[in-house]
Amino acid sequence: MSTYSVADAKNGLPRLIDLALDGQEVVITRHGKPVAELRAIRSAPTTPGADYDWLRARRLTPAGAAQTSVELLRDMYEDGEV
Repeated sequence: MSTYSVADAKNGLPRLIDLALDGQEVVITRHGKPVAELRAIRSAPTTPGADYDWLRARRLTPAGAAQTSVELLRDMYEDGEV
């Protein structure tokens, strides 16, 4: 575990982030007492193309949309709401 003062953390944050990404424990202290811990966030692995598939599905079949925007505007004009 590596400890750094607030001043050291302020002046060397990019380096401390790199240390955390490498798996090291980084603790920031104020007046010699630990006040914060810096660690990497591990995101869930995704399968290649999963984001594209999700977006494609939403584009083709919008959830909860009863009408397209064109149909909605046409109905509004026909009802005299616009």
